[in-house]
Amino acid sequence: MADTGRLSERTYPGETKAPSRTDVTSLCGEAPTGVAQIPLQRGRAAGLNMPGRFEREGREIVDDGWGSLDGLPPLKTEVQIEAARRIVTRNESPDISFDRSINPYRGCEHGCIYCFARPSHAYMGLSPGLDFETKLFAKPNAAELLARELSAPGYKVKTIAIGTNTDPYQPIERRMRIMREVLEVLQRARHPVGIVTKSALILRDLDILSEMAADGLVKVALSVTTLDRKLARSLEPRAATPPRRLEAVRALSEAGIPTSVMLAPLIPALNDEEIERILEAAHDHGAREAGYILLRLPMEVSPLFRDWLLRNYPDRYRRVISVLRSMRGGKDYDAEWGKRMRGEGPYAMQIGKRFELAAKRLGLNQRRKRLRDDLFIPPLKGAVQLDLF
Repeated sequence: MADTGRLSERTYPGETKAPSRTDVTSLCGEAPTGVAQIPLQRGRAAGLNMPGRFEREGREIVDDGWGSLDGLPPLKTEVQIEAARRIVTRNESPDISFDRSINPYRGCEHGCIYCFARPSHAYMGLSPGLDFETKLFAKPNAAELLARELSAPGYKVKTIAIGTNTDPYQPIERRMRIMREVLEVLQRARHPVGIVTKSALILRDLDILSEMAADGLVKVALSVTTLDRKLARSLEPRAATPPRRLEAVRALSEAGIPTSVMLAPLIPALNDEEIERILEAAHDHGAREAGYILLRLPMEVSPLFRDWLLRNYPDRYRRVISVLRSMRGGKDYDAEWGKRMRGEGPYAMQIGKRFELAAKRLGLNQRRKRLRDDLFIPPLKGAVQLDLF
């Protein structure tokens, strides 16, 4: 494979020779073939655009020496309309707290390099790399479908989670407003909902959220990965800055909306040193609950993250990967239920203990807010066949 944009090889104190970008795939062990190394794009985290794992062929961009890759225009976000047939997704995972969720979009313009949802883009025949953050799918009929599904005979109410796969408040939501329409349906139906986001755009819907919170129907979690703006801009190039997320926590809390902070993901030897500082900042801004998730690198996420780490923090590359593997049974990722969120081993136990002690000291997680499920009114619009008698 040709190596475009290859980094120079350097030796770091206490380490062997640092790997080049083309070495990333061999280090991963599960890297797909045909990896395309393209000129890095401002505001985009991924430096690779490997084909999806279901593709029979892949394309590779090669620098021919004539400067043909220089001065390429920035990658623009493309949005396609998806005519979804259902909008509520069910799961039976024993290690997560919800059994149903809604994803108004596929792909995410925030472009978080660590996003565990990236491999899902392969089902669309696209790359989990740059395609995931530039070629998006929107479901404008989400509210209509939701009303219909909530009106189905025998529907049993449980909290719907939104933002578990891709962020419902990513930048394109400003003009598409799909998430707001979904919230309007849930509000009319008096249905409980839990929202996870890393966007301050959620404050646009403060009117709906505050009314639902008054009835005990909504909880919100803001993901805060780091307080370091430089690291955040590299990890999550198009997400809100850490100060804006914390201000969103304050605004939501002051509006009476139960708000928590998620330290997700915690990356060993990169941002785990910030556990106590993030929790303190979250508490100061009104959060009363908090949680964390260890970095997950399923499928194509592993080579993407490794490439990002090599480009941005080459001096920490081997340390991060070594510690991560020590918590994943010697692998980049272990998908076993009960282990995938927290990891195992001494380092994972240390992270868990630090989080627990800091949360206890700050009075976080003393009481978990339980949402009500006894106020539900099936929507009238989009209802299914009515009874004859």
